[in-house]
Amino acid sequence: MANKSFAINKTPHVAEIGDDLKLEFEPEVMGDEFMDAYQLLRDTQRQSGVDLDDLSGVDGTDLRKVTRAVRVFLGGLMLPESAALMLRLDVVVDGGTVVESLNDLDAALARAEELEGARVVDGLRLPDRVLLELVTWVIELYSGGQRPPTQSVGSSTASRPAGTRGTGTSRSGGSTRVRGR
Repeated sequence: MANKSFAINKTPHVAEIGDDLKLEFEPEVMGDEFMDAYQLLRDTQRQSGVDLDDLSGVDGTDLRKVTRAVRVFLGGLMLPESAALMLRLDVVVDGGTVVESLNDLDAALARAEELEGARVVDGLRLPDRVLLELVTWVIELYSGGQRPPTQSVGSSTASRPAGTRGTGTSRSGGSTRVRGR
């Protein structure tokens, strides 16, 4: 009879950003929870038509929705204190004074419309490049290093093999003797 032991991570994963910021992620995430969160991110990306690998020419509204979906994806895999920081949206007025902090993008945008000169900013300001690096890292952590599969409609068709198959005869034009025939 064979025995095999499997380890379960109990220590949170920590993303260190800059000198002072540490974001803590769940030690383990169940496969279905991870896949549901990842699929929601992919659906938002697909609906907006935003390619995270090429952000040139992207409409600001669509980019904000996808960036928010990235933050929701990451926040769903974080410990509560880090998630609250990642998901916080600040409604700010003149000179950056915070009027209110919310977690819902639509509610924050509605609140900003009520106030003259107000706008919505992320409570935790991070470059998009860092957010995308966090997504890549989290996928490696929770999916064993491979991108999870997405729906087949989102997949591209396989590439053709390199080169072309020729139908011509060989240069020698002759046959080669094979020993034993």
